[in-house]
Amino acid sequence: MMQKLLSSSRYLVLIAVAGTFLAALTLLVYGGISVFQLIADTIMHAEISGKTGKILVLGFIESIDLFLLGTVFFITALGLYELFIDDTITLPAWLVIHTLDDLKNKLIGVIVVVMAVVFLGHVIKWHGEQELIWLGGAISLVTAALTWFVGSKKK
Repeated sequence: MMQKLLSSSRYLVLIAVAGTFLAALTLLVYGGISVFQLIADTIMHAEISGKTGKILVLGFIESIDLFLLGTVFFITALGLYELFIDDTITLPAWLVIHTLDDLKNKLIGVIVVVMAVVFLGHVIKWHGEQELIWLGGAISLVTAALTWFVGSKKK
């Protein structure tokens, strides 16, 4: 009785899978809408200048950030589903997850890219403030720590 209850309890993870998938879907759709809105606003206000280009680039970088975060949530949803529910779903080889460490490694890779995109967004908005060096240093420390974490797990 207890074994069957515990075995079936793995389906509770479907709550996390559904929630994470909906979060991914929301971020990806919102990112797509923001790209189309940015393009429409640019066309409607067709003043071409260096400032317009900078605003456009910044807007697209923010949209890329949304897409990357949506991807993080999507990979998490797929990974949890693979780990707890059904590991026979057809996925590309790079997305196959057999262990929780596989899922963490994939997420860490995307998180590093998200941090780089966030930093790039700050660089584009930069107006000479010295706080940018602290942000870059913090991001590089976190990246180094995550790299060490992934590297030490492989040994």
